[in-house]
Amino acid sequence: MPKKIRIRAGNVEAEALLNDSRTAQAIWDALPIEGSGSKWGEEIYFPVPVQAELEDGQEEVEVGTLGYWPPGSALCIFFGPTPVSQSDQPRAASPVALVGEVSGDPKIFQKVSSGTKIIVEKAE
Repeated sequence: MPKKIRIRAGNVEAEALLNDSRTAQAIWDALPIEGSGSKWGEEIYFPVPVQAELEDGQEEVEVGTLGYWPPGSALCIFFGPTPVSQSDQPRAASPVALVGEVSGDPKIFQKVSSGTKIIVEKAE
């Protein structure tokens, strides 16, 4: 059964689906989560209360990917190129575990600035 979540960042709200990975399950179990977002190119990341080893990590991801970055215990929302991208594809600073994807247009996160409070919760 898909795990639907809601991500709120300032005036921006989006739904996303978590996959069936162990890391995604750990994030699901920790919800609701609040954090202060940091922006890195067209990626927003924020610390989450999850400690997980890298699971099937990759650096280049698709627009709309949700990733877990073990070095920062952070959830990442990728919505375009980052400073280390070699194309229009998002690229993480180091490998991330793929944990889900944004439903709808992830480009709405362009409106979010660093320091914005982000809330992730289970959606009905």
